[in-house]
Amino acid sequence: MEFDLENPFTSFEEHQSDTLLDLFATESDHMPSHNFVQCLKITDFYVSLRQETVSLILQIQFACNFEPFISYLAVTYLDRFISRQEIPQGKPWVLRLLAVSCISLAAKMKNTHFPLSKLQGDQELIFDAQTIHRMELLILDALNWRMRSITPFSFLCFFISLFEPKDPPLTQALKDRATDIIFRAHSEIKLLEFKPSVIAASAVLLSSYELFPLQFPSFKTSILSSDYVNKEDLSKCFDTMQEMVEMDGCESILDTLSSSRTQFSVVDYKCTKSESQQITNSGITTTTMMPEKREIKRRKMNGFCSEGEFQLSRIQNC
Repeated sequence: MEFDLENPFTSFEEHQSDTLLDLFATESDHMPSHNFVQCLKITDFYVSLRQETVSLILQIQFACNFEPFISYLAVTYLDRFISRQEIPQGKPWVLRLLAVSCISLAAKMKNTHFPLSKLQGDQELIFDAQTIHRMELLILDALNWRMRSITPFSFLCFFISLFEPKDPPLTQALKDRATDIIFRAHSEIKLLEFKPSVIAASAVLLSSYELFPLQFPSFKTSILSSDYVNKEDLSKCFDTMQEMVEMDGCESILDTLSSSRTQFSVVDYKCTKSESQQITNSGITTTTMMPEKREIKRRKMNGFCSEGEFQLSRIQNC
């Protein structure tokens, strides 16, 4: 049976009360470890490792014409794996093998058939089926065989059900925009610390803020009144997600300007922050920003921050 990211537990009616409780109760089991999230804030190695492997996963998705849910699931497996396993430095082939294996597992969960040769393209180093299978087993072991991942998509229907009016075209537009934001948020390292439900609630709220500003205040109140929502985490996640969206918009403007023949230098163009609106009743502060490009400073550390050890002896020597 094909795995449905919106409904990870069952293929029957969505969001029955017991299923919903299970989703909120167990979502933390499907997140990267807390130590890994803290490690990303202070060392370059895992940041670079993740960025490079995510890029490889997206390249495979594009080459194979996979649906975006497959690459999203693959990155979810990646984050959970590297947060629990030590990854050796100076072995770039490991990242390629990891990317191929994660997207292979995700494609299998989505019941998508593919030839292994297509996953690897025209690379000089081609992994055989046995090597990929061994890597898949390492990933499965690290994830305790929890492959039916609970993601933000698992909570979308619940939070959207709180939106008024319940007009299908409106709720579908809200869902489409929230889905787009969640896909984009998967590359944002600062959002890894938040639970999937918090990311879903923030994406739906931000979508409402953009598309239906008149309905936003009452919708925000409905979400904040939910027993499942941590208001402080929601506020932080909402601000981070809004900054991400604004930054993407700023970069899009810069790309447009740089590709056009203008009379002024794009180098002189600078996006600056500007507060436009603040919401204080609910504890969520929404700030419309055009963020400056920030230089991210991190301290380099020796060693690793993971909980396990990457067993190269269990994989064919490449």
